[in-house]
Parts: sequence; C-alpha cells; structure tokens
Amino acid sequence: MTIAPSRPTTNTHQASLRWTISDTLTIARRNLLALFRIPTAIVFAMIQPVMFVLLFRYVFGGAIAIIGASYVNYLIPGILVQTTIFGSIGTAIGLAEDLQRGLIERFKALPMARMAVLGGRTLADTLRNVMVVVIITFVGMAVGFRPQGSLVAYLQACLLMLVFAYCLSWGFAFVGLAAPNSETAQAMAFPIIFPLTFASNIFVQVSGMPGWLQPFARNQPVSQVAEAVRGLMLGQPHQHSTWIALAWSIGLVAVLAPLAVSRYRKAA
Repeated sequence: MTIAPSRPTTNTHQASLRWTISDTLTIARRNLLALFRIPTAIVFAMIQPVMFVLLFRYVFGGAIAIIGASYVNYLIPGILVQTTIFGSIGTAIGLAEDLQRGLIERFKALPMARMAVLGGRTLADTLRNVMVVVIITFVGMAVGFRPQGSLVAYLQACLLMLVFAYCLSWGFAFVGLAAPNSETAQAMAFPIIFPLTFASNIFVQVSGMPGWLQPFARNQPVSQVAEAVRGLMLGQPHQHSTWIALAWSIGLVAVLAPLAVSRYRKAA
C-alpha cells in the first residue's frame, strides 16, 4: 500500500497559512490547465458574452432609449457585470464534475489543506473572468463603447465586478457540491442567475420597468454592482452604489463560504 507523503509537522500558523496558499494555487493551476486543454470550452466562454454585446448593440439597441448616455456606453458596463456573474456558474459545473468523477474523494485523501479545493476552484474561475473582461472590453470598444472615466476608475470598476463574482461563486460552489452531476448543477444555477441579471439595470433603466418590479430591480445586488461599475467607467455620479456593492459582496461571502465548506465536508 502506498502512503501519501507527509508534510513537516509544525505548530506555527505561518507555516499552515503557507501550505494553504500553496495548495490553493496548485488546485487553481490544475483547473486552469484543464480549461485550456479544452479549446472549445474557452471559445464558447467567449462567444456567449460577445453575442450578447452584438445582439443588444445592433438588434435591440435602436429600440431602447437611455437618459443621459448613449446606449452602447450604458450597455457595455452591464454586459461586463453579467459576464463575470455568468462566469461564476463555472464553479458549480466544475465542482459537480469533480465530484462525479471521484476527484473530490481523492483530494480528501491527500495531505492538503481542506480549503484548497474550493479556494482553487473559485480562484481559477476568477482568473478566467479576468480574461473574459479584457476581451469584452476590446469588443465593446470595437462597437462604439467609449469610457469617459479615468483608467484608474476603469480598473476599480473591473476589480469591483470581479470581487462580487468571486463572492457569488462560493454560493455556486455549494450548488455544485449539492448537485449529482454537472448538467443538474447548471440547471440549478440558472434559475438563480436569470432573475438577478435580467430583472436589473444591466440592459435597461429601472425607471422603464413596471412599478411593482422597480423596488426589487433597483435594490438587488446585481443592480448595485452594475450602477457602481457604470458610474466608475463613465465618470458619472453613482451615489453610494460602490459601498453598497462591497457590502453585498462581504455579506454574500460571509454567508455562502461557510455553507460551501460545510457541504464540501459532507461530499463524497
């Protein structure tokens, strides 16, 4: 019987933190390598947001009036927020696949930090989101998007949406571990994502929605993130949306991360 190599024993918190970071980066690297070895997965991850840009820019854009900005400038920050949120669904699908293949059980048998599997998965999906944000930014500029804020503000907006998507991905980690397979995980995730993205200010202004829907659409977290991102990118006032978006992010990860960790301990 082969015995897994043991680590040097130590009681210091510094060494424990170092091992946790190392394990998390190793799992993240493994997930990124698995992604890049399937070129079709990368292509489809890029095609969907590009199709949304082209669809709303050239098909629906002429019928949607926006007060205070051109529609393309209003649209692209919202599409970026939507894209990063949709990217976090990959956490659910990836963990469900690992669980289905028995990889989670193998990871548990290794001398590695318990947080590494979930941390590595969410980190890898965030890095994939970074790549998608860069691509959609260039696509947006090609179709007429012209950010009017500073470069620093633009980077702050990108960081804000990536942080929110990362925090949300911990909820999808729970979904992935609770689902029997990747198809079910995807089916469970979309009913959560669709109301948050489409009943928001990503594509249209809240003022044009039915009165009964406006309170939810205006105050739900995705709208707050989109409002903050749009304000930073366009150099427009966005009141307290940035702080509200950060508060939502902290609240989500504070609730969802323990749920995901608890579910991971019960998995396999």
